[in-house]
Amino acid sequence: MAVKTDYDILVAGGGLAGMIAAQSASYYSNQKLSILVIDRNQEPTLGKKTINGWICGDAVGKNTVDYMTERIKISWGRPEIEHPVKGVMAFSPDRETSIPFDGDGFMLNRQELPQRQLRDAKKMGVNMQYSVALRNLLYDNGTVVGVEGTNLLTNEPFKKTAKIVIDATGVTSMLRNGLSISSKIEKKIDRDDLESTGRHIMKFELGIENKTDFDSDYCIIHLDQDIAPGGYGWVFPKGHNKVNIGLGIQQRELQKRNKRLGKSDDVTKLINDYVKINKALKNPRLSDDPNDSVNSTGNWQVSVRRQNDCLVANGYMLVGDSAWMPKPLDAGGIGPAIVAATIIGKNAVEAIESGDVSEGGLWQYNIDFVNDYGYKTAGLEIFRRLLQTLTNEQINYGMRHFLSKLDVDAISKGEHPDFGTVGKLGLMIRGALNKKLADGLRFTAQQNKILTEHYHDFPRSPGGYEAWHKTLHHILDESYTKLGN
Repeated sequence: MAVKTDYDILVAGGGLAGMIAAQSASYYSNQKLSILVIDRNQEPTLGKKTINGWICGDAVGKNTVDYMTERIKISWGRPEIEHPVKGVMAFSPDRETSIPFDGDGFMLNRQELPQRQLRDAKKMGVNMQYSVALRNLLYDNGTVVGVEGTNLLTNEPFKKTAKIVIDATGVTSMLRNGLSISSKIEKKIDRDDLESTGRHIMKFELGIENKTDFDSDYCIIHLDQDIAPGGYGWVFPKGHNKVNIGLGIQQRELQKRNKRLGKSDDVTKLINDYVKINKALKNPRLSDDPNDSVNSTGNWQVSVRRQNDCLVANGYMLVGDSAWMPKPLDAGGIGPAIVAATIIGKNAVEAIESGDVSEGGLWQYNIDFVNDYGYKTAGLEIFRRLLQTLTNEQINYGMRHFLSKLDVDAISKGEHPDFGTVGKLGLMIRGALNKKLADGLRFTAQQNKILTEHYHDFPRSPGGYEAWHKTLHHILDESYTKLGN
């Protein structure tokens, strides 16, 4: 006899991924399952990441929004879509080489979007619980069966049970970190796989018009190891006189940069300096728009590795930042979160309808995410590790000489470049450092092919996972050793 639970599905975390996951489950069950979303914020600030707001770059490719719309019939418009863009332009440190990629996209207003998601979710029969800080998962006989925490308004204990718990509580998830049943899920992330990032949403007057500093049609990325060591700076337009400007850095690379330049800068100092050197932004000031009222500035941490090697355990599933899904190359988390959250609802509903919410019953989610998105992330993780070792001179040289149209097309699809022209250049490569760079690019392309094939062989059931995982780490460890990481 089935055990009675409070809900069929509990979604822990009412951010972007959690709300889409709830809507997806409602859609695929024809609203027949009971679903509860639990968030630590009050209703007006649903899904807020930190005390400073929904700190994010706000950009998303149209292709991933279309992916969601086609499958679960959720569509967004104004005001949650604040500004359309034609793509991303990545500039070399010397600003002389640019690469266009990603295609059409949107700049979201992250303060408005949760309210749109909330209205849509309520129409789909999704239940909401606000102001609860979740602390632990509940277990029964080796299976996750619910969550517990504290109601922040009443200070009373909170406890709810469900057939499946979907964890969308973020990169430092207490639920994942405290997972105490036998599972294949990785609980902790390596510090070197996190980037410290931050941004301001600013209004400005147009200063010196320069498409390398600001372009209302394109999201701009600046690669520069002095400005954003181990990461990049960004200038993303939210209109003709409004911008999301920020940067991400890796702490270890920041320490090297500070030592090299004789400085002691932190992330906040780097961001403020980055704003000051932008000649297109005259008299920049934090946005005073009502829909930015609790979201104009802040810092946060984001993962830049492949997604968690396993996304499910008995009665438990990961999505979005909780599963370390942001892209390893550019830390963009909205796109992969949309894809995964769209998928997860279908997998959760199928498991409940089949009466099997065990690791094996939920395993298809691993396979579906890998096939639609996750197959490319490990190769990009290795590419990111290579990029973090390069000097500005090497980045300038590589972007000028080593990128073909095919490579740009691959980057546009969020995939690893092939760098086929590197071998053809042969003796044209000048200098030992550039030869080392060429060798590194060839190596990451080679390892990416191996890893992509390996992910396409992701085990069809939990029984094949141990051998697959052992091989994965053998390839990764070999790659890191070769790159000197």
